[in-house]
Amino acid sequence: MKFLLHFIYIILIALVTFFGLGPVFFADGVLQERLWTAAIVIVIYIILAYLYRKSIQWVNRR
Repeated sequence: MKFLLHFIYIILIALVTFFGLGPVFFADGVLQERLWTAAIVIVIYIILAYLYRKSIQWVNRR
């Protein structure tokens, strides 16, 4: 179960990195748009880290 959980979160983080940080670094938009995108990506990373921690605690309790 732990292996599957790790795998899912690795995939999720890879997708957020690819689709979130790609536009931040390589987009030709204005700076404000890139900063908003970066802020949203950071919030998504924080949410994923929180959910990952809670998921690991839940698996360890079972």
